[in-house]
Formats: sequence, structure tokens, C-alpha cells
Amino acid sequence: MGLLLLASACRPSGPGGTSPTVKAPQSSAAGRTVASAIGQTSGTCRECHVPQYDAWAGTDHALANRPRSAVPDATPAWASAPPVKPGEEADTADMILGHRPLWQPLVPKPGGRWQPHELAFDPVRKDWFNVFGAEDRRAGEWGHWTGRGMNWNSMCAHCHMTGYQKNYDAGTDTFRSTWVEHGIGCIQCHGPTAPGHGAKGAPTTPWAEAAPFRGNRQRMMETCAPCHARNEQLTLDFQPGDSYHDHYRLTLPVEPGIYYPDGQQRDEDFNWTSVLLSRMGHAGVTCMDCHDPHTNKTVLPVQNNALCLQCHSAPGRVQPNGARAVPIDPVAHSRHAEGSVGNQCVSCHMPTTPYMQRAPRHDHGWLKPDPLLTKELGIPNACSTCHADKTVDWAIETVDTWYGSKMESRQRARARAVAAAQTGRAEAADALLALLPAEDIPAWRATYLQLLAPSIEGARGPAIVAAAAAALGAKDPLERSAAVRVLAAHDPSRPLLRPLLKDPVRLVRLDASWALSTELAPGSPERREFDAYLSLSLDQPAGRARLGQDLANRGRLLEAEAELRRASGWDANSPGIQDTHGLILNALGRNLEAAAKFYRAAQLQPGDAQAAMRAALAYAEAGHLPESETSFRLAVERDPTFDRAWYNLGLLQAQTGRLEDAVASLRRAEKEAPRVADYPYALATVLLRRADREGAREAARRALAIEPQHTGALQILATVR
Repeated sequence: MGLLLLASACRPSGPGGTSPTVKAPQSSAAGRTVASAIGQTSGTCRECHVPQYDAWAGTDHALANRPRSAVPDATPAWASAPPVKPGEEADTADMILGHRPLWQPLVPKPGGRWQPHELAFDPVRKDWFNVFGAEDRRAGEWGHWTGRGMNWNSMCAHCHMTGYQKNYDAGTDTFRSTWVEHGIGCIQCHGPTAPGHGAKGAPTTPWAEAAPFRGNRQRMMETCAPCHARNEQLTLDFQPGDSYHDHYRLTLPVEPGIYYPDGQQRDEDFNWTSVLLSRMGHAGVTCMDCHDPHTNKTVLPVQNNALCLQCHSAPGRVQPNGARAVPIDPVAHSRHAEGSVGNQCVSCHMPTTPYMQRAPRHDHGWLKPDPLLTKELGIPNACSTCHADKTVDWAIETVDTWYGSKMESRQRARARAVAAAQTGRAEAADALLALLPAEDIPAWRATYLQLLAPSIEGARGPAIVAAAAAALGAKDPLERSAAVRVLAAHDPSRPLLRPLLKDPVRLVRLDASWALSTELAPGSPERREFDAYLSLSLDQPAGRARLGQDLANRGRLLEAEAELRRASGWDANSPGIQDTHGLILNALGRNLEAAAKFYRAAQLQPGDAQAAMRAALAYAEAGHLPESETSFRLAVERDPTFDRAWYNLGLLQAQTGRLEDAVASLRRAEKEAPRVADYPYALATVLLRRADREGAREAARRALAIEPQHTGALQILATVR
């Protein structure tokens, strides 16, 4: 299975904000694309749709990106350039990124690049601040404001411009980016209009009828989702009304540090994953049930709970999936006085997290605040956030008194199982497998499956294979995709994936292609589609790493190493890239270089004992035993129960003649894993070298009690007799 590393994906415009030249992409099925509709700006739509235009103008969408010339005349001094730090040269902004609650100057750089400056302007407080806070990002790092991780062409523009085309040249590492207009204009959501639309005498149509989704609630939401979700682009040609999963890979709460184990947003995650994980999203609630797409405001106030009560007033509105929303009396339910902050539904069920220092965003998972999960797993809860003067135990007691057994819900079971899997605990597989049968939310089922993948070679492997195989036929593409990724890690199951190369959804097809890349015939539709995907993000280190990994899987190791070398140079602080580079160097027989890459990866993952173990084994293979021992010691320091690391450390110590140290390490390995026969056997060999025949005999007998036909242990017994 390929290592699916996350990667996101102008020519200066004139005063009107329109690119001087646009190279049209391949036409959509209807023969029209947003990027090719260069004459259809929001201004031309205004001629017939004045109320909609006026509602949109001045919103965060309309002002998502602006040429500097479009900034109000009263503000040129603080909109044109950030303050200069001592010893630095001034950077002059060419464009402005964003509107509220902050603006970032976009500074032109060589190669057609624009970079959003780390110093942003707050238009309300009218001051400058650093979007990274106290975090020290240094020039040359991927995440520094001048680095690729903050490149506007790759990371920002496709969600801040209309009809944007990246136009990256991988050979010269330059951009010739183009667009139709600045900001999110009409056709970015509605699509280009048909011939004759707007002609004299033609009838106007409601906004929901004027787009390819034509009233389809799911497709409406999937038109919002590309820019309101944390995701990876699978293509660069999403059109309004397209299927989201044909163009994007959604990020689920699998990797630690991105989401909290209960699904709450943690890193900069935006909203749509949370909606798909939620009961409300599963019931069919969509963005436009709550948000007006033109004004960007909620359709009803939140302060008096009117927004939520449109569904949760008695008897409860029937949702699109047929379920009835639970009727709620805000005062009785919240136990807070009417009109208070604690009485507002959003305060408890949609808590805010600040991003970029001054951009608070509501969580969209509509979860229960649960102080017990705060105590157990460090997951924030709205009670403790509001009542910061009280202890978490006070919050637990209060919540238990008010809500009792209702708190012991699936939310807790999910969070505990996900947290166990993310930290590699032995009980995780059983917990996730127990949750799967009753889980009715596809996004959670996909999450469980992905978290089960590392356990597929363990004792629960057959059950995991069976669950994943069953999910290959799931209705939801997220679940099918997850099942493919699980079975891709299990060689005997890979033949099951061949039919998925023809899946109707591109996300699933690409995952199957990752697993079966070596079988894809040159020039086949599957190979062409997969190669097109691999070419999308070659401006980013993760994209280079993906291409390199596929080349390695196909035996083209020298080409693979060149791609990983470039990726490593572009982002020296990515442990995944360092690891992948190390694997390819190891396959090329360049063991010492491989070991250095593995050790660098271990340094970048301070709590990862396995990373240190990989470095230790690579140094040993290269014959550099002191460095190998340092790495083994790092592994057991990080995880004192890591039996395999203690065992290998003991072997190395025995090899270098330090028999007392070897005995201690091997005894520790046996203590941590008393059912592994090799550990007492290795101890027996060292004890025999120390002339401790009785100790060797006892250790050999312990090995034989575990594995009666262990050849080495039998030989030890024969020797000591």
C-alpha cells in the first residue's frame, strides 16, 4: 500500500482582478468549466440578479482575495505591507488574502509564487499580529511563510479565487497561475451559465435552480465541501454539482493530533468532516439548513436558539432520512437561565477553537460536552472551558448529576477505542471490531477500518480481513476506500481489490490503484488515471514522496530515490518523508545513508519508539554498532515495555563482549514478553558464555516450555548435560 501523505493543492491581474490570459482546461461533460468562463464574472450576473449580488458583495466569500488596488483608499498604509522586523527588508503586498477576521498580505516571489505573510492585519482591532503566535518558524522550513507549506498558488488560491488554475511546471518548478476573478464569485458555486442564459426576455431562475445540482441537497453541500473540509485534491477540475469523492480525499480522525478521538476539531480542520461524523449530518442536515449561501450568515439567530429550534421544537422536525429531531426545551436541557451564554445550544454543542490566533471557529460535530473524556483522554469540553475556575472533577460530578446514564453513550465508546488505536494499545482492535457492527455512520465506519489496518497481521487479523472484505461492497465510498486501504496491507487479500479498479468513484479507484500499481498495464485507463493523480502535487514535498514511493513499488529505485531526495530537501522536518527515503536507500543497499534518514525520522517523532528501532536496525546492518546501540537505547527509553528493542540491545551487547549488560537486557525482554521463546534462548547462550551452566539450562527449559521443538534450546540442553 502506498504511503498516502497529505498534500493540499498568478499571473498578476489588472485593476479589475481578471487574469489577462486563461488557458481553458478540458471541458466538463456539459462542455463548460468555471475556469473557461472568462466572461462570466459576478459583475455580469448582477445585471439580472441584483438582490443576490447585493447580499453577496462585502461577504467573506466576495472578499476572500483582492488585488491591493481594491483595498479601501483609507487604509493603504496598513494594507500594503507588514511592519519590517529589525534586520529585514520590507515586503510589499501584491494582493490581500482574506477579509474577516484578518487579512494577510500576499507577497510576490520568484517563479510566479505568492506567499501570505506571517504578519496579518486585524481590521477590527486595527493592529498587526503573527498568525503563528509564539511558534518559531524559520526561513528554509516548509512551514515558514516563505516556504512551500505557505505557498498561495498551492495551498490557498483554489479556495479563495474563482476559476483558478494552478498551472505548475514541474520541470522548471514555476507557476503560471490564472483565474477568472478574485474571491468566490457566482460561477464558482453555480457553475458557468448555459448559452442564452441572461438573454433579453429569458426568465430568471432561483439560485438553487441555476446550478448543476438543481435542488439536490447532497450535491449542494458537496459544492461547499471542497473549501470547507480538510482534504487532499485528487484532481484539479472539480465543477459545481460534481461528486465530492471523485475529486477529494477527506481527512478522517485517524492520525493523532488532527482531530480529538471523539471527532472534535483539533488542528485546522474546517467543518465538513465533523458534519459527516455527526448524527445531524447522518440525518441529512446540510450547510444550507443553517447558512444563507449569499450573505454567509445563519438563516436564523443563534443567540435565542432559533436556529437550532427550527428542528428541535416539539414535536421535532422530520429529517430527510425520516428520523425525527429530538424536541428540546433549552432551559430544562441546559440547566442555564434563558438568555445566558450557557443556555445557547452552540455554546455547549458547537464550541469554538481559535485558529491563526484570532479566527474562532465553531465545531460542527454537535457532540455532547463530556468532562470525563477530558480527564481520561485530554479532550476539551465546553463546561470546563466556560467554568475555567472549576476543576474537571466538579464538571464530571455536575454532568453526572444532571444527565446520569445518558452520558455513557456511543460517543464515549468511540473516543476510547480511537484513542487506544492511535496510541497502539493492545485492546484497540477488539474495541473497534466491537463498534463496527452497530455503527450506522459511514464516516465513523471508515475511521474504524483505517485504524484497524496496523493490526491486520496480529491475532485479530482474520476478523479485520473479514470486516474489510465485507465493506468493499458498502454504499458509501468513504467506507469502500477505507476497506481497500486495509486490505492493501494484507498481501493475500489484494486479489479482492481488482474489481475496485472499476469502482464508479475515483477515490476508491485510486486507492485500489495504489495497492495494485505494479499490475497496472502501461497506457491502461487505470494507469493513466493514477499517473494523473500522482502528477497533481509535484510542487509539494508530499507529492514528490508519493511519486517516489510508487516508482519504488514498481522497482524503479534510482528514479524513486531522486524524487525522495528532492522531497527531503524541500521538507527536512517531515518524519514520513525521511522514513520513506530511508526505505528506498536501504533497498538500494546504501545502508548507512538509510540509517541516518531513519534516525532523523526518529528525532522528529520524540515519542515514537518504533522509529528509533528502525534506525537501530539500519545502523546495525551498516556495521555501525555504537550508533545502533544509541538508537536501541532511545527506543527502550521511549517505551520501556518494548521487548523487541530490549532483545536486540541484548544481542548487540553480547556481540561486543558486554555479557553482564546483555544478560540484563535479555532478562528485561523476557519479562516484557514471557511467551516469546527466542528471548530465554538468547539469554541461555549468553549465560553459557559466562560459564553459568545452570542458568543456561533453566533459560533453555523456559524456551522449550514455550516452543518444545526449538532447535537452539535443545542444543543448549544437550551441551550443558
